[in-house]
Amino acid sequence: MHSVLLVDDEPALLEVLKPFVERSGEMTVQTTQSATEALKILPEKSFDVIIVDYDMPVINGIEFLKILRSQGDTTPVIIFTGVGHERTAIDAINYGANFFLQKDDDPKKQFHSLCEMIKTAVESRYLGKKLGTTGKIVSDMINFSLDPGFAIDNEGRVAAWNTAMEHLTGIPAGEMMGKGDCLYSLPFFGTKRKMLVNLVFEPDEEITRQKYRIISRVPKGPVMALTKGKTKDGKEWTLWSKAMPVYDMQGNFIAAAGIIRDVTATAEDVLIQDDTKDTVDQKTDAESRQPSKPGALLNKILAKSSSRAPSSLREGIDLSTKKKKYPEAVAAFTRALEINDKLPYAWNHLGLCYRQMGDINKELESLKRAVELAPDNPEILFNLGESLERVGKLHMSHKYLESAIQVFNLVAKLMPNNADAWNHIGVCYTEMGRSLEAKSNFDRARHIAKFNKHTPIVPKRDF
Repeated sequence: MHSVLLVDDEPALLEVLKPFVERSGEMTVQTTQSATEALKILPEKSFDVIIVDYDMPVINGIEFLKILRSQGDTTPVIIFTGVGHERTAIDAINYGANFFLQKDDDPKKQFHSLCEMIKTAVESRYLGKKLGTTGKIVSDMINFSLDPGFAIDNEGRVAAWNTAMEHLTGIPAGEMMGKGDCLYSLPFFGTKRKMLVNLVFEPDEEITRQKYRIISRVPKGPVMALTKGKTKDGKEWTLWSKAMPVYDMQGNFIAAAGIIRDVTATAEDVLIQDDTKDTVDQKTDAESRQPSKPGALLNKILAKSSSRAPSSLREGIDLSTKKKKYPEAVAAFTRALEINDKLPYAWNHLGLCYRQMGDINKELESLKRAVELAPDNPEILFNLGESLERVGKLHMSHKYLESAIQVFNLVAKLMPNNADAWNHIGVCYTEMGRSLEAKSNFDRARHIAKFNKHTPIVPKRDF
């Protein structure tokens, strides 16, 4: 009989999952509605498998996993989530998740997959990691991404080719899986050549020699670059690529994952020069070998992509405010920020999406970044103040409540007749037991409302 700990903040999901998993007669399930609760249970009781939802307040699934592994706990963990972004999947793998399952609209299929993962995780723990488990994890990570993505294993063979990549190239995953020798580059260049996933460990000089212009690079992390290619009908296109190495929980390299986008329309003037004879003749050998300056190129790209970033921003706002499709909105805002990470409203709306998805850590992180970029924007300040207040009330933390008061005071300074800011300050003081300060701010809010002087914050929606 396998023991399972199921951690999710949605009671309805727990009520459905528990009997479904237990009905096989092979498993017993204990449930809890928070990672904090789970961390209290684990020192007293061991489990064969832990299933944890990613989208939880206070401590999300990835943070829970990090805490678990830092304590030396090697219990198999399955991350269960509805967020469709490859960064989440990569984090899950890098911090030691055994499987990654995305929520979808087919509960029967989803629950069946979950049960299979539980059985495989248990077998892997006691019999050693099964052949193919690593490949399954990498495949899940790539298929989870909403962007065109693929991965090659440590022997250079295609280990994953997602639906978005099928649409971009017109090649089904079944035709591409297992191919090596850079055959996967044919849809992008019309000929075999190294792609960015093949170059993640190479120095900048080699990446430049392979006709890539580096945008940014993190040591032992992702590299982003532009290059020129040829479509299947012979037309030239400009490709934006991001590639990064993926490691297992022991730190072993298991794959290189990549994302590719067609940015021809927005990067047509950021030319990726071929190593033609004419170009070489115009430079000394030393000059021709010099790698591109990432900072200078990034500025060019941001300038040429200024129209596209707001386009992704508008798409994200439409998805989040009108359609309430928050994971898809997160993907849109992330695309905008990958083009230009200095868009305060992209960070602001990203934070609001994470608020709806229950990820308080990413909510605060995003909103703080937005305020750093636009410290005098009352709308963005107000959103950060609300988040700090909510955390302060949830944990009865004076530190967060005082921070919220400081932020709302900035809003009140910029908009003295915004009654909402004064009212929030009063609420924070009330939570802290400081009734005199609370009354003073509530009175100010009432005075503004009484004389019809309230100036509301109008969210910006047009970019």
